[in-house]
Amino acid sequence: VQLQACGGGLVQAGGSLRLSCVAPGSILRVNAMGWYRQAPGKQRELVAVRTTGTMITDDSTNYADFVKGRFTVSRDNAKNAVYLQMNSLKPEDTAVYYCALQSARKAISYWRRTSGYDYWGQGTQVTVSS
Repeated sequence: VQLQACGGGLVQAGGSLRLSCVAPGSILRVNAMGWYRQAPGKQRELVAVRTTGTMITDDSTNYADFVKGRFTVSRDNAKNAVYLQMNSLKPEDTAVYYCALQSARKAISYWRRTSGYDYWGQGTQVTVSS
């Protein structure tokens, strides 16, 4: 099972892009959905994730420091979808962006780890020119 991501492309510095990702409806219980990125020669890194609340907690959103104030992650739980609105893009944001989903089979506390996700998208290229 693979997630379907789209929305990447080429944009000038300062521009915006919106990434979308949809998971199959067969995945019934979702702990978290978010985005990672991987630039050439670098490790995959967390960009933003939105975790599902519980009976006593609200949904929460977490961002890497390097995107705070510029990127916004959102989810549509009814559609099993996650979105990443990217504004004020910089050349250093150039990377392949992957959406990720953590199902209820995993511990929600592992949302910071790539190993904490059991479903991934195929990756979408984002290129920011200077």
